[in-house]
Order: sequence, then structure tokens, then C-alpha cells
Amino acid sequence: MSPRCFPLLLLACLLPALAGAGERGARIVIDPGHGGAKEGAKGPGELWEKEIALQIAQRLREKLEAAGSEVFLTRERDTQMALSERVEFSNIQRPDLFLSIHANSMPTKRLRERTEGIETYFLSANASGEAARAVADRENAEAPTARSARGHSTLAFILDDLARTEAHSDASRLAYAIHPRLVSQSGAADRGVQQAPFFVLTGVEAPAVLIEVGFISHPQEGARLGKAAYQETLAEAIADGVQAFLRETRRRDSSPSQPVAGATGP
Repeated sequence: MSPRCFPLLLLACLLPALAGAGERGARIVIDPGHGGAKEGAKGPGELWEKEIALQIAQRLREKLEAAGSEVFLTRERDTQMALSERVEFSNIQRPDLFLSIHANSMPTKRLRERTEGIETYFLSANASGEAARAVADRENAEAPTARSARGHSTLAFILDDLARTEAHSDASRLAYAIHPRLVSQSGAADRGVQQAPFFVLTGVEAPAVLIEVGFISHPQEGARLGKAAYQETLAEAIADGVQAFLRETRRRDSSPSQPVAGATGP
């Protein structure tokens, strides 16, 4: 072989590897809410939010890994994990995105019987409304600063965090990629994409969303959430939304002058 041919042969061998590196799978952290003594909301019978969140997270991991992503769960079992530990764990993995899975609940019998549907949240210092604020307050109950003085509240922590980082700039795009697919594929009521100050979304150095997959307190929807087939539907819809978000992000980043249609919501 001519010595001048060797560099060309070497380049030909390296091209597939270089292309593969450019197309590496996304690193994704899934956070099943609650766990251990922190059981979350109560559903029909002995159904608890912590169980539903973990089961859906495990199904979602299977689908994302099958699509080529590298996936990490903040908890693999029914174990208790502080919200701050979930954020720390996530950032150690250096993820491309973060998904926190929860189930919603209402406090009174009348509201439990009539309130159902899916909500998808991204971080904001200001909640979309009183209902969104109430959801954030419930999920933030385990936060270390939840009972501290107003001047050192979770909200103050969030404001500081938003001032420090721009990692949340794509979170709304991620929420709008996932939410309509969840509603369409599940047939659940559409309670919209919302914004709220969730502690678990603060400090995550990646686009991060919190998904309330339904109201576990609703008699019919709560029962559906406990069924494997419905969990599979939810996991598939979330995975589809994640893949759409990743495709749009790669297209945008490879052609920064070309805007991505519909990337920021309706």
C-alpha cells in the first residue's frame, strides 16, 4: 500500500466512529416522586403515589433505553430520598434532560370525585395560578426549606437559582413536546402545561419538567393509574415526547439560523 493511501484509509475507518459520537444517545434522569415513608398522595385501595411514580418511571426507562438513551433513576426501589439529594444525583450524571414523575390529588371528597387530568410543569418563580401553586406546595412539602421563614423560602432559593443558570431555557419546549402526546394517547383530560416553583426542578443543570400523570384521588382515573396497560400508554407517550424534543433540539443546534416550528408551545 502506498504511504499516501494510509491517511485516507485511517480517515475512512474513523468516520463511522465520529458520526456515532455525534449521534450519541441522550443522558436522561427520571425522578420517581416520593418513596419510603414519604408515600405521596393516596389512591383507591392501597394505591400510593410513590408506587405509581416508580412503576411508570421503570416503564419509561425501558422505552428510552430501547431508543438509544442512557437513563438513570433517582431511586430504583421504594426508598426515601430527599429532594436536594435528587437534584445532586441528577447533576452528577450530567444529563441532557430531567423528568420528575408524580400523581396529583385533591383534598376534599367533592373535588376528588370531579377533578381529573394530566398537567405538565416547568420551573418558574411564579405559578400559573392558584391551582398550580397548590400542586407545587404539596410536592414541596418534603423540601428542607418548606417550613422555614418567608425570607429564606423555597421561592427565594428558586429566584437565586434562576439568576445563576440558563439551563431551564429549554424546559418549556420539553413540556410542550411531552404534554400533547400524553393527552392524545391516554385520552385523559387536558389540564395544560403549567409553571410553578417546584423545589425538585431547581438547580438541575438540564431542561427539567415535572409531570402529574393524573389524579390518583379520582375514583376512575386513580384506578387506571394502577393498571399496567395504562402505565405503558403513559410511558410510551412521554418517551415519544422526549424523542420529539431531542430531534428538534438537534435540528436547531445543527442549523441555528433555522427556527424550530412550534418549539415554545401554542
